[in-house]
Amino acid sequence: MVTKIPMAKTAVATTAQAASTAGEGADKPHPKYYVVKGRLAEMLAGLSPGEALPPERALAEIFSTSRTTVRQALHELTIEGRLVRRHGRGTFAAPPKVAQPLQLTSYTEDMRRQGLASRSRLLSVSYVRADEGLAERLQLRRGARVLRISRLRLASEEPMAIETTHLEAARFPGLARLLGDSVSLYAVLSERYGVHLARAEETIETVPAAPLEAGLLEVTVGYPLMLLSRHSRDRSGRPIEWVTSFYRGDRYKFVAQLEPPGTRT
Repeated sequence: MVTKIPMAKTAVATTAQAASTAGEGADKPHPKYYVVKGRLAEMLAGLSPGEALPPERALAEIFSTSRTTVRQALHELTIEGRLVRRHGRGTFAAPPKVAQPLQLTSYTEDMRRQGLASRSRLLSVSYVRADEGLAERLQLRRGARVLRISRLRLASEEPMAIETTHLEAARFPGLARLLGDSVSLYAVLSERYGVHLARAEETIETVPAAPLEAGLLEVTVGYPLMLLSRHSRDRSGRPIEWVTSFYRGDRYKFVAQLEPPGTRT
């Protein structure tokens, strides 16, 4: 599998920033919220997953700052996946992120390998006409019938990702009737149609959560998500699927094994 990760502009907090004014070499002071964030991170190091932090008011008193400053620090730690904030209940130390290898396997296999109870909820199964982009990716004529499958992926009953798959309808007759909650699509393709995925190209980028995705993944609108786009082929190089998946950035991290060019045999 070839993984392409586009470059993106990200906000990176540095430990110090040199002043550029002529004649002045002093470092600028850290923003107040950044200092509070560091102290909260130290506090988190002593907590177990699921253990509660003091409320905002108490944290403001502990750090001798405003609740607004505390709230900003908590917000950044939540986006980074180090905190879980539950409305009306408080703020808690987050469980470790799911470390998913970038490889050509099914979601069910990935979760089973990590000892997590997984299931999928079928959101919709429909037929659409291939637009120019889909026709090119699946090597079809424009307007050809395409099967679209949307699923919500869960791990230990927590929503983790929304996955939408497109396949050539004529190649997989009757496939729609075989689908259901927690049915492995790759297993069906292999067992019923004799189609096996051999390689894929996958891109990863960050996007803000739109209202639909935010509702399904139980995050706020604008929350950072990871968008994965996968183009899979069979052993003959023929396209099988085009998949787009929205993953929660606070619950996932992707792991890739890298080698220098020319080392594979």
